[in-house]
Amino acid sequence: MGGPVGRSSMPGEETRSRVRRGDRPGGDVRRGDGRDAEVGDAPASGERGRRAGGHRGGASAGARGRSGRRAPKSGKRRVLRWSASVLAVLILGTGGAGYLYYEHLNGNIKKGDLTLGDKQMADHKANAAGQTPLNILLIGSDARDSKANQELGGAKETFGGTPLADVQMLLHLSADRSNLSVISMPRDTMLKMPKCTAPDGEVFPASTRDVQTNESLGRGGPGCTVATWYELTGIRIDHFMMIDFAGVVSMADAIGGVPVCVDANIHSRSADGKGSGLKLEKGTTSIKGEQALQWLRTRYGFEDNTDLGRAKAQHQYMNSMVRELRKGTKLTDPAKLMNLAEAATEALTVDKGLDTVKKLYDLAEEFKKVPTKRITMSTMPNVYGTGANSGRVYPKAGDAEQLFRMVRDDVPLDGKASRRKKPEEPKDPSAPVGEIAVSVRNGTATDAFGPASGRAGEVADQLKNAGFGRTSVDSNNVTGVARTGILYPSADLEGDAQAVAKALGVPLSQVKRSTDVSGIALAVGADWREDGAYPVSKGTEKTPDSAGALNGDDEKACMKVNPNYTW
Repeated sequence: MGGPVGRSSMPGEETRSRVRRGDRPGGDVRRGDGRDAEVGDAPASGERGRRAGGHRGGASAGARGRSGRRAPKSGKRRVLRWSASVLAVLILGTGGAGYLYYEHLNGNIKKGDLTLGDKQMADHKANAAGQTPLNILLIGSDARDSKANQELGGAKETFGGTPLADVQMLLHLSADRSNLSVISMPRDTMLKMPKCTAPDGEVFPASTRDVQTNESLGRGGPGCTVATWYELTGIRIDHFMMIDFAGVVSMADAIGGVPVCVDANIHSRSADGKGSGLKLEKGTTSIKGEQALQWLRTRYGFEDNTDLGRAKAQHQYMNSMVRELRKGTKLTDPAKLMNLAEAATEALTVDKGLDTVKKLYDLAEEFKKVPTKRITMSTMPNVYGTGANSGRVYPKAGDAEQLFRMVRDDVPLDGKASRRKKPEEPKDPSAPVGEIAVSVRNGTATDAFGPASGRAGEVADQLKNAGFGRTSVDSNNVTGVARTGILYPSADLEGDAQAVAKALGVPLSQVKRSTDVSGIALAVGADWREDGAYPVSKGTEKTPDSAGALNGDDEKACMKVNPNYTW
């Protein structure tokens, strides 16, 4: 839950960094006045956060008073057992209790379309036990669209501006509910945006150049952020939850303290105004309120002063918060629980599939099944850009796709044995390989490189050597695709398509039914630009080291302080 904080500043701090316009290439993103823009690093007073949400206490008190005068009119309006930490429960399945009216809280929750893209997301494949995973995209918005968010976010010149999705974390709950994997995508990630159609009908065309991933929120809403993730990763997303400043501060203050660690004294403040204001002594400190928000938003002072270090700090906070909440010693004051639930639901925007408190609570119960030792936090493997894109990051070839594939295939990121069942064999078995017709095309082109010469022919030769004598090369279509895939048009060809995948070592999760093809069509993707065996089929299911995996039970995690921000 430590993640949902946006790029913003308090008065006297830096303005939030906006995405560079096309006429301002190169280097760091800068404000209009030429100063380096800080991203999500400004402090916000815990007292100010409480004042901003103070009106909610009256509503909560009213709810408590009414509960003694009348009974719910129906089962749907019954008083529900609600989570102590609310947002933490929704995200990481912690516990607690409180009683609020169902319809009242439902009215607080804002809803939106799951995806605004024009591509239908692939369905989950159930395992032999009939279980399917759950993928939730957590989005932290930097919107200044309310008095509370404006007080917390500062930067008056941005009030009412287009919000940015400055924190993006994918939460993957395994099909058997034994483990939870989290992937953070740095806000500086450069990628192509898909076409998105806003609820009001406005169309945002697919981008022709790389732009920063946090721009997706301004292209119609969180449904475009979902579409962008699906375009990049191929991971089906079941739900999204978007959270603003007010909810983060209310939760951090109500939890009552989360231990975090730094390896040196830190003061996130420089002479030119950069930093969150976070000031801690070396070692472990229990933080809440203002300090918690400062920790979550600190960029300058952790590691190399980039968003990558901040993501690690957010992971440490999230893991520590879950451990604290699961001890059952936090949030015992009913009044605080009521106020927190009010603030949390008012700060929450979800897809229409999570449009009631009951659905959110049921989701929380699913997350609670995962022990902390099976929670794994990670960051999308990445590399820094060069030249005009210096300071920006790109998915790291091979490693990023390996991480995405593990999530698509429901492989635990902690390296422990999975309870996954092998994919069921198709009801229609394959024909003899010599009778299977396969069309192979070269889809290895990327934004940076053209198609790798001869790849379709090389893969076609591999199939022919494996006995697929009716293999041909489609030289008319060289449109690039991120990952190798095999498409088939109808159920009677599913077995044949899987036989092709097995022969090449391509994961069966990359075999899809599609009405866009008339026969079995193999697209050699950008993940297989070089000759040889398919690169992710070498027998390993190991999380790449570049993902910086952090286990939920790791109480020794400690942030490295940048020497320029110590005291």
